[in-house]
Amino acid sequence: MEVNGNDPDDEAVALLEHEGWGHFTAMQVRNGRTRALDFHLTRLAGAHREIYGREPDGDLVRARIRHALDGVPDASVRVYGYWAGLIVTVRGPQEMPMRPHFMLTQHFQRPVARLKHAGSWGQGRFGQIAAAAGYDEALLVDETGRIAEGEVTNVGFWRDGTVLWPDGPRLDGITMLAIQRELSTAGAPQADATVRVADLAECNGMILCNSRGWAPVGRVDDLRVSEDDAFTRLIATAYDSCPRDEI
Repeated sequence: MEVNGNDPDDEAVALLEHEGWGHFTAMQVRNGRTRALDFHLTRLAGAHREIYGREPDGDLVRARIRHALDGVPDASVRVYGYWAGLIVTVRGPQEMPMRPHFMLTQHFQRPVARLKHAGSWGQGRFGQIAAAAGYDEALLVDETGRIAEGEVTNVGFWRDGTVLWPDGPRLDGITMLAIQRELSTAGAPQADATVRVADLAECNGMILCNSRGWAPVGRVDDLRVSEDDAFTRLIATAYDSCPRDEI
């Protein structure tokens, strides 16, 4: 971990552990490169401007990441923005398990869902509830069953040859944005739409995605979700087509 390019002191570590106003972005680095770096920099700039009224310099952000990596080629990296500066954490690389995931619906909406903020106690608690019940993750819905996002993922659906992204309050995740960009380039139909849990029986596929990658969703609560090979091939091709940018 580095704070503003230096080893952290106790005060900086306490800031990371307890300060809830911060925001962050998470990425997987392979061979010193990461997917959709432009989206990460845009996210950091927009969130910092909204919270603190100023933007971090993109070249500085990249320099901080490179310094924290210190030559490590493959890693999980997070860049946190706080009023006092930037915090960069480096951990071992992670991948999304490529198997059907099970999701448990939970009535919860993240406050200021458009921001990837550090105050995530609520969603984390519902994730614990889902895990304790034998599920991989919570699926966040409102009181009508309208789907917004996963606990730490975005979700997408396949219906009538179109990729649907739920229009409930959500974070526009970097992997979701990158997949959307590749789908648009390929001319694949996609749209934002209201999707409720009751609609899942009409869908022919469901995925989740975050900084670790993507995976199919095989069950929501007690409902088995259909898996269409055409859908998974489309998402796999889009994801694999996302270029990695040099940090």
